[in-house]
Amino acid sequence: MRNKIQDLATLDLYHNRGKVKWIIFLASLIISIGSIYYTNTLVSELKEREKKQITLYANAMEYVANNSDNLTFIHQGIIQENHNIPVIVADAFGKPSGQYRNITFKKNATEEDIENKLRAEVQRMKLDYEPIQIVDNQYMYYTNSELLTRLKYYPYVQLSVILVFGVLAFAVFNQSKIAEQNRVWAGLTKETAHQLGTPIASLMAWIDYLKNSPVWEENKEVIVELDKDVAKLRMVTERFSNIGSSPVIKQENVYSVIEEAVNYLRPRISSKVSIALNSHAEDVEAMMNKSLFEWVIENICKNAVDAMRGQGSISIQIIKESEKFVHIDITDTGKGIDKSMFKKVFNPGFTTRKRGWGLGLTLAKRIIEGYHQGRIFVYDSEPGKGTTFRIVLMAADENSSEFKVDHDPFLA
Repeated sequence: MRNKIQDLATLDLYHNRGKVKWIIFLASLIISIGSIYYTNTLVSELKEREKKQITLYANAMEYVANNSDNLTFIHQGIIQENHNIPVIVADAFGKPSGQYRNITFKKNATEEDIENKLRAEVQRMKLDYEPIQIVDNQYMYYTNSELLTRLKYYPYVQLSVILVFGVLAFAVFNQSKIAEQNRVWAGLTKETAHQLGTPIASLMAWIDYLKNSPVWEENKEVIVELDKDVAKLRMVTERFSNIGSSPVIKQENVYSVIEEAVNYLRPRISSKVSIALNSHAEDVEAMMNKSLFEWVIENICKNAVDAMRGQGSISIQIIKESEKFVHIDITDTGKGIDKSMFKKVFNPGFTTRKRGWGLGLTLAKRIIEGYHQGRIFVYDSEPGKGTTFRIVLMAADENSSEFKVDHDPFLA
């Protein structure tokens, strides 16, 4: 019973994670406002206390100035004991009289430097507080102590530190969560590949049996297509089993690889969809992993067929853009994509089909950008007219050599 309650609580958090985020945000906001309010209250109280101290200080100086009696205790006990609050005695026009406390000067400052600094400080103090008159034409100018100034900005510094820490903690947590999900996903694909191994081996044996049986001549075309499908299943199984490993990237003829993928797709999609592979450079080579790149082409073409609802045309253009890059543009005549969705179509789970998983384009993006160090994006699209996806690969030349990817983007 207890486990069921815990499962329900977890389920609620999962399904209501949007609300939970807002609750956490509002709680953080309330704590922040409370912290600022409390600190500002302390600052106001300290301001009032310092104002009283300065008033007392000014009254003491006024008393000393108007009395010639021995007032050493007032001078030492009140005036000299001010070690925090910056004060300057000046006339109504801001000209310093030479009496000041708690004003710092640069090392080896001249009298002129001191005079200029005092004048500047007086002008700044005028903006903070009204000066207190001591005697005729003599005023005491003052500002907040260093402690009060630091306390005033303390909550903002505190909140900034908390914010930075929170962002870093969220980033680390989010990254670890994604990595964990990817590892689970990779483990699942490997297990799927392992489970598919036995029935595929059995199918291969049955096809060999049919090839050597009397029914071969009558059903040759069907058995050949079955053989192609089993070969494709073997390739898919190989792809799944390679998730989590480092694939080899080497020079491949782009036209030949795409043509092979298209030739397999044609008899397995709607007969009302035509696929045209156009290229004026059939000898163009790029750095790729053939098996994974074919997977990308298949995913994009299948998405295009779904977008066209089984009726339309797909055009594939291979362009040698420069000595460094090869472009592959895949254009369909489907329903198109709104500009605001250009980047979202690659997000995991994004799909317009009721029974879709929304993983095809996500896988394509990881394969191209993670393994091939290329790019894939929506190059152009217009609702009702169609969409063009562009793939950018590194061109191969005489200096290119095969290499292994040193990390697996599926586990990043």
